[in-house]
Amino acid sequence: MRAFPFSAVVGSEDMALALILTTVSPEVGGVLVRGEKGTAKTTMVRALAQVLPSIAVVESCRFSSDPLDIDSTCPDGPHDHPAARSRPARLVELPVGATEDRVIGSLDLRQALGVGEVVYEPGLLAAAHRGILYVDEVNLLHDHLVDLLLDAAAMGRSTVERDGVSVAHAARLILIGTMNPEEGELRPQLLDRFGLTVEISAPRDPELRAEVIRRRMAFDRDPASFIAAYAADEHGLRARIDTARTLVPSIRLADRQLATIARVCAAFEVDGMRADIVIARAAAAHAAWHGRPEITKPDIRAAARLALPHRRRRNPFDAPGLDEAFLDQLLDEEPDPEPTPPNGGHRNGPSTSSAHNKAAHVNGHKDMQPEPVEGASTSSAQQSPQPINGPSTGSERIVSAGETYRTRLFTARGIGTGEAGRRSRAITSTGRTVGAVPIDTGSGRLHLTATIHAAAPHQAPRGRLPAGRLRLATQDLRLAVTEGRESNLVLLVVDASGSMAARRRMEAVKAAALSLLLDAYQRRDKVGLITFRGAEATLALPPTSSIDTAARRLEDLPSGGRTPLAEGLLCAAETLRLEQIRDSRRRPLLVLVTDGRATHGPDAVDRSQRAADRLRRAGVASLVIDCESGRMSLGLAQTLSIHLGAQYVTVDEVGADQLVRAVRQGRAA
Repeated sequence: MRAFPFSAVVGSEDMALALILTTVSPEVGGVLVRGEKGTAKTTMVRALAQVLPSIAVVESCRFSSDPLDIDSTCPDGPHDHPAARSRPARLVELPVGATEDRVIGSLDLRQALGVGEVVYEPGLLAAAHRGILYVDEVNLLHDHLVDLLLDAAAMGRSTVERDGVSVAHAARLILIGTMNPEEGELRPQLLDRFGLTVEISAPRDPELRAEVIRRRMAFDRDPASFIAAYAADEHGLRARIDTARTLVPSIRLADRQLATIARVCAAFEVDGMRADIVIARAAAAHAAWHGRPEITKPDIRAAARLALPHRRRRNPFDAPGLDEAFLDQLLDEEPDPEPTPPNGGHRNGPSTSSAHNKAAHVNGHKDMQPEPVEGASTSSAQQSPQPINGPSTGSERIVSAGETYRTRLFTARGIGTGEAGRRSRAITSTGRTVGAVPIDTGSGRLHLTATIHAAAPHQAPRGRLPAGRLRLATQDLRLAVTEGRESNLVLLVVDASGSMAARRRMEAVKAAALSLLLDAYQRRDKVGLITFRGAEATLALPPTSSIDTAARRLEDLPSGGRTPLAEGLLCAAETLRLEQIRDSRRRPLLVLVTDGRATHGPDAVDRSQRAADRLRRAGVASLVIDCESGRMSLGLAQTLSIHLGAQYVTVDEVGADQLVRAVRQGRAA
């Protein structure tokens, strides 16, 4: 398959720069590309592999050992007098649905069953060593695969301890991930492991868009001629990357530039020290790319623009972003004098005065914090306090949410078979082993013990000698059945009618709903949002993995009018019916946030109860959060929960802290 030339891609300068910097200096830590569909993300990554300089490897080594830097622990070693050969650096693609065995490697079944030897078969991490590991739709990657990537990124090695195999090998690779934010966010732990991040969108300039189409059609019409036309550019790009790689170790990072990097990171209040290190490495790569012997302010600016945006997020509802005007202001300030090395010139001891001066300098810029990103959650630490009552139009008004909190774990009943996640019990690809099934009835990893047990009664008829090897047949093979937890579809149905519009009540409703969304994000659920008020119910957000989109819709939710409770429940039933057709394995959890009143239309209460009965008969797991307040309780929401067959809690009981307090009080009594 011929790849589109890297130098022919139009309108993605930031992405091209980020990919080149991490290629020049793999220690930068890889690139995460966020952008809408159809923006050539995958095209550029595949094109990058064509301009990577070749690497030298030990002949016949499956782990791409470097003949100039022999790994003494290589499983294919020892390499005492290695024969070397040159080959192109690899681009290894990790599919979202890959199994754990495929990623880290496993027992070679052909050798184990045929010859009786325990032989390790390398996985994708071994194949990507000294190359690129590319994950398209990285935000959809299963958690157990994310854990494997985190281990490899942190240690530079992959360790396999399973099925009688004990192997460790080098896995230093460039991790590149692409994602569409509309389909959900990335786990914070993996997000921080990407050195650089880029936001990419389609160009809005008609001439530029026309040029994109022109080049793509020319490539599709005659790939060979198109590639030949850019061959000289590709060769020059490859040579420039190779030259920059040789320059990186000699790039000088002066103390003044180091102080600038530290000041920038401190002013943007990023967590930890990884941002400082990544900016220093990326700035060195940028300087080498431009042939400069030392790091300058333009190098620091280019590196900070790519290394800081994703590290400024305080919670999943905060949009990534960077105030570039504030960055320029920090870089344009008169720098500190060249720092005096502590202890009379020795750099191995602390300096009280130096630390004091730096702290005073950083504190001097507290009044220049970047403006909060539009659309971020009001619970973010960087947001200014919002007015309790938002804008109103007629009988409508928007009330801001209260503070979010950690919620109790609400689950679907029974045991499902959905995608691996962190909410409800399910038979999944990972978890504790609870049984075994014949190999022709499913998929998964081999259950060796069960396989041997199945084969044992048949050894005499198969002619096995007392000292002979175990004789296996296909029908003996057994697969492990594992029980873990699955992700669910959490469908929030929120009452936004006039009976909920009291300031304190709506604050509590939105706080509870946002807290449940945060919990859904952490448990890798899909979410949907239905609101009802006035005379109708609205599917404000179809089921999606984009939790932050749901949060923004909820924040802007107005309240007021009558209560069409039946319409809200009927809309939920239809939404779940359609979603069941699209994704039959994912079980729903309906969360109804209401005070139980029904005031719209004739027989409003009866219609609401009939709609609830319909959902109960359909077997939908439900939760009713009662938002009724005041001295006189009508108990309408509790009655509705009986018709739904739902778990019932009050809004004050949603938080995990309230549950712990109730349990402690019960024990004390």
